[in-house]
Amino acid sequence: MVVGRPGTDQQVGLTPAAVEPLTGLEPKPAETAPARRERRRPRPVDALVVAGYLGLAVLLTAGQWGRPDRLFHQAGDQILFEWMLAHAARAVTGGEDLLHSTALNAPDGVNLMANTSVLGLGVPLTPVTLLGGPQVAFLVAVVACLAGTATAWYALLARRLVRSRPAAAVGGLCCGFAPGMVSQAGAHLHMAAQFLVPVILALVFRPRTDRVRRDGVLLGLAVAYQVFLGEEVLVFLALAAGVFVGAYALADRAAARRLAPVVARRLGIGALVAGVLLAYPLWVQFYGPGHYRGMPFYARGYRLDAASFTAVARQSVAGDGYRAGLLSPNPTEQNSYFGPFLPLLAVLVVVRLWRRPLIRAVAACGLLFALLSLGITIVVNRHDTGLPGPYRLLAGVPLLDLVVPARFALVCVPVLGVLLALALDRVRLRSARAWAPWAGAVAAALLPLVPTPIRTVPAVPVPAFVTDGAWRAYVPPGRTLVPVPPVTGAAVSPGMLWSARAGLAFTAPGGYFIGPQGADDPTARWGAPDRPTSLLLRRAAETGQVPPVGDPERRQAIEDLRHWRAAVLVQAGSAPDDPVRATVDALVGPGRDVAGAHIWDVRALLG
Repeated sequence: MVVGRPGTDQQVGLTPAAVEPLTGLEPKPAETAPARRERRRPRPVDALVVAGYLGLAVLLTAGQWGRPDRLFHQAGDQILFEWMLAHAARAVTGGEDLLHSTALNAPDGVNLMANTSVLGLGVPLTPVTLLGGPQVAFLVAVVACLAGTATAWYALLARRLVRSRPAAAVGGLCCGFAPGMVSQAGAHLHMAAQFLVPVILALVFRPRTDRVRRDGVLLGLAVAYQVFLGEEVLVFLALAAGVFVGAYALADRAAARRLAPVVARRLGIGALVAGVLLAYPLWVQFYGPGHYRGMPFYARGYRLDAASFTAVARQSVAGDGYRAGLLSPNPTEQNSYFGPFLPLLAVLVVVRLWRRPLIRAVAACGLLFALLSLGITIVVNRHDTGLPGPYRLLAGVPLLDLVVPARFALVCVPVLGVLLALALDRVRLRSARAWAPWAGAVAAALLPLVPTPIRTVPAVPVPAFVTDGAWRAYVPPGRTLVPVPPVTGAAVSPGMLWSARAGLAFTAPGGYFIGPQGADDPTARWGAPDRPTSLLLRRAAETGQVPPVGDPERRQAIEDLRHWRAAVLVQAGSAPDDPVRATVDALVGPGRDVAGAHIWDVRALLG
């Protein structure tokens, strides 16, 4: 969370000419303006570093390129984001509403601002989505998030913090490809899209005091854009920046007093610009159709085990899937998992460079957010100690009480990246002979954490009835295609994948999203409110038995199908002895086989 170029270690804290982040002091007199411009000019090594980041990101997604039959292991989340990317492309090309869609959850639609719609990725990726489909767009987005975050941190480190390009490259690698980033990238694009975080920090903490208005406007634009990438990351960024500023002010009061006015003006202008741009989208999110209150799950339950900070994630070369799974709330939230050596190395760096205000501020920020990720009470190696964690202080704060505690550990990722870069840079400046031992220590800490390709699982095939457009003959305008069984809760929605892969060409009920309990109850829930027929078909699917079906069930089915505005029901991979198929037959009459599916045309039945 830093943005100024330090001088050599001997200068720090000794003279007013020392260039320490957040001091706002000018470079040393010996550094002329041409020399500064030369240092900031891109070098060939920069292109090699960025190419390396891109290559690694592509390698991590290798299990899906050219494989439409595969999804990352958190399949439901990938389906969600494929649908969001497909929606953005359709909205851009068709002039539809970006913030709300009726293509899902018929007839009510979905408030996309209140869900993770990642419009900041979906809109610019529209050409990719149109040409390659939503799966290709999703993979491109994952590569952009990982490599883009690493590149942004590398640029910030190289331009403002360190003189050594190798040190900056190692720091960027840690920031973009840490276990937590890879864990999130396979499922949560909104958490992995952190490439604007260094940009925002650079604008807030720019050491020069000129061009305040320009920096403030750019800051407002960047903040507004980050909202359309992921609001949760922005919340973490704001909290971390506040903690960093407070800790730095305690370490260097003179610098804090000098810079406070200019930083305040930048923030004020940025808040005004962002407020104007976000006023309507945030109104839609909190008060528009389909808005909700709270979360549909117990967010506080997603906390980290303290032992996870020295464990190795499943997606790392030295990882153990069983052990890693025991210490995390789920495979996507392995946000710490820094291995046994990296935390120790970070402690050594902090102790060795403790005199520097920057190090103290960064260390305080990392320590506090690591503690916050432990939740209300601290768990060590799956044993709840009963000791209160600092998250207890935030548990009742509006908005912050909705944050998943385990994700606070993601702030530790750039903290570690910055510490590594500063340590390597300092060693290289002081002694070339000391570089090799330190480089070896960093390698020993990072090698066990080298990420492996993100795991994939088989995807339920999209029926040819959907992919070849045969459904169009059955679904007139204003009517819907109903997947069987209809998914109205938190379960994975195959129909949502069908919709995404078909470019949202048809409307469907249900889906995987967060919405209100009902028109008069904004309490959050997964998916649409359950209908009796969807519950009946779900029971058949879960029990493997055909439930009793009489006239009351048939009348209810007609009512539910009218509510959904159904035209055709579609079941993929159906077999004659399938209990769900037999239940639908009992409700609406026999269907017929088509390419890759079994369908029931209910247009005549509903009138």
